Amino acid sequence: MANESVIEVQRKLHEERERIEGAIAKEMFLRKSNVRDQINSEHRIRDLCDRSLNAAERLGDIYQDRDGLRSEELSAVGGPDEFTEFYRRLKGIRDYHNRHPNEIEEPMATEFNKLDQQRNNPPEELQHLVEFTDEESYGKFLDLHQLYDRYINLKGVEKTDYLSYLGTFDRLFEIPRDKKSSEYKKYLVELGEYLRGYLERVHPLTDQESLLEEVAREFEERWAAGNFPGWRRDIGGSAMAKVSGAALDLSAFSSPEELMSLGLDRLKSALTALGLKCGGTLEERAQRLFRTKGIPLRQLDPSLFAKSKGLGHHDDKKQRDIAFIEAQVYKYAELLGEQRAASRENVERRLARTADELAEEEGSDDSDLSDVGDASDDEETVPYNPKNLPLGWDGKPIPYWLYKLHGLNLSYTCEICGNAIYKGPKNFQRHFSEWRHAHGMRCLGIPNTAHFANVTAIADAMALWEKLKDAKNVERWAAEVEEEFEDTWGNVVTKKTYEDLRRQGLL
Repeated sequence: MANESVIEVQRKLHEERERIEGAIAKEMFLRKSNVRDQINSEHRIRDLCDRSLNAAERLGDIYQDRDGLRSEELSAVGGPDEFTEFYRRLKGIRDYHNRHPNEIEEPMATEFNKLDQQRNNPPEELQHLVEFTDEESYGKFLDLHQLYDRYINLKGVEKTDYLSYLGTFDRLFEIPRDKKSSEYKKYLVELGEYLRGYLERVHPLTDQESLLEEVAREFEERWAAGNFPGWRRDIGGSAMAKVSGAALDLSAFSSPEELMSLGLDRLKSALTALGLKCGGTLEERAQRLFRTKGIPLRQLDPSLFAKSKGLGHHDDKKQRDIAFIEAQVYKYAELLGEQRAASRENVERRLARTADELAEEEGSDDSDLSDVGDASDDEETVPYNPKNLPLGWDGKPIPYWLYKLHGLNLSYTCEICGNAIYKGPKNFQRHFSEWRHAHGMRCLGIPNTAHFANVTAIADAMALWEKLKDAKNVERWAAEVEEEFEDTWGNVVTKKTYEDLRRQGLL
């Protein structure tokens, strides 16, 4: 109705907010049978929340009463001539309806009743509230094909297939710092924008601003401490260097020949961690590394150190910007872990299909739009799985006998991996050679060798490492015991015995 009073507008806004709260409660208690329903429901809740916030802002402006209209109206309806004011307003309402006899005022309850009907029986146009690609299958999977093409064309990165990329696209700390060029930053920005947009489409109720503030706060703390993944602060400078090497405890090695058994790559990693030159043959690397045993780095020959490129303020800021984008990617990848795992399973399932199955799938895509077009085929039909068995390549639970045969009912926890849980003995044994366990051992300062197989507790690993170091010390060559001397009568004795005889004058 035209020319509504301030108090009437205020009342309508309060009513609108109360009805919105009721609609949000009904939406949250609504049963969601598949991923599509869950995503659509969260988007409807977000729209209602935005509408409620807009109403609250308008109410705030009314209560602040900057123009004085509310105070003036309250004085008019509560003054000594309240009846005169009442009849004046009543006459205004009648005149309005006389001028517009066919106008119908629709109550607010009608609008929310329509929302209830659309919620219980949504029409076709309201079943696609968000735009997803065919590969994303309305929020079930990630579509990183374009970003994968950008990644494999970057210089200095390891070439891999799409399935492996889905599992390693967030391991940015493994890329050498000198390979993180402007092209890498463009790729990183596109990756962060895609993950942010995908998170907003799949989980619209996530507060992106608070999330970025949390990421920025954690990043500032770790950057200031110099322990951000993939970067560390150089001693005595503000430049950042890539931690491309892992330090090696030399107390367990008594000669360069023992170091040579570790191989070229491990010696290079240890030399890089110390900032030394890492080139040369296996023997040269072992000798160069063994020379540092028991000697502070500042006392070593400067010619042993690799030449470092100093970074100016501009370069430092550039690397800081790249690292901050990496921090965002780490956070988004963590929040989208469920969709990421589902994407890998989907790709593996597709790779396992035969040519006939792929042709049949393409035909079904043309007729019923496969998974995206008809939600009732895949999403609404939930397989019967009371024992919560893993799903096979066909999307159905694997047989229970196979589940028991592979020992998937057994769970193993590894404290070194951050209390990660592994299902089945096969996965448990395999994880000892994976990057997570190797990284945990490296953080403890222990080499990930065969001695530590099946060791999952940190205390046990530390105790075994101390025992191995003690055994190495016992096996070391001791001059007092093993060095031999010949006395004047031709007898061969140890150095200690020889010195005792000489001091006593018996030689």
